[in-house]
Amino acid sequence: VYYCHQYEHTHHLVNINNSTNARLYFQSGIFTSFFKLFQKVSQKFGSFAILTVIVVKGKQRSHHPKGGENVKPNSHEQDKRHAFDSFCKKVLKHEARDYYDELKRQRNKEVSFSNLPAKEMEQLYTEDKYFVIEQVFNVLGLDVIVTDGVIASALENLPERKRDIILLSYFLELPDREIGDKLNMLRSTVQYQRTSTLQKLKKFMEVDIYEQQEKK
Repeated sequence: VYYCHQYEHTHHLVNINNSTNARLYFQSGIFTSFFKLFQKVSQKFGSFAILTVIVVKGKQRSHHPKGGENVKPNSHEQDKRHAFDSFCKKVLKHEARDYYDELKRQRNKEVSFSNLPAKEMEQLYTEDKYFVIEQVFNVLGLDVIVTDGVIASALENLPERKRDIILLSYFLELPDREIGDKLNMLRSTVQYQRTSTLQKLKKFMEVDIYEQQEKK
C-alpha cells in the first residue's frame, strides 16, 4: 500500500512505471528505494490518501475511492500533478544512479578466486594433519616427506637408485640432466630408469589399491 495525493490518479504512477528508471526499481534489492521515494513525497506534497497499487505481470492496477476516476483536476491540480511527476522521476533517477555506483564500488573491492595468486589461495584453507601418517625418504641429504600411504609403500619396494630418481624427478622436480649430474649417470639412462620405474610403481599401486578394496 502506497500513500499518495488524492488527486494523483493511475496516470501519474503509470507514467512513472513506464519510465526507464522506474523499471530498474522492480529489480531485486532495489524495491526498498520506493519507500524512500514516498517519504520524500510526503514531506514535499503534504496530506495523503490511500492508493493501492498492484503490479501484475508488468501491468498496473489501481483501486481508487468510488467516483474518483471521474474527477477532473483544475489548473492548480494540473500544475501539482506535473510537479509530482517530475519530482518522482528525479528521485528515481538519483536512486538508480546511487545503486549502480554502489555496485561499481563493490566490484572494485572484490577479487575473483580465479584471479588470486596461488600463495593467497593457500591462506584460505588449512589441512588437518593430526591423523596423517608421514613417511620420510632421504635422497642426497634431503628429506622428502610422503603423506600418501599407497605411494610410500610403493616407493619402499623400489631399489634405492630407482627410488632416488623418482624422488628427485617427481618430488623435487629436477630435470633428467641435473639428476644425472648428481647421480653420475647419463641423461638418457636417467630418462629410461625414470619411465620404466614409473610403470612399475603404477602397477604396484593398482594391485595395492585393489587388495585394500577387497579387504573392505
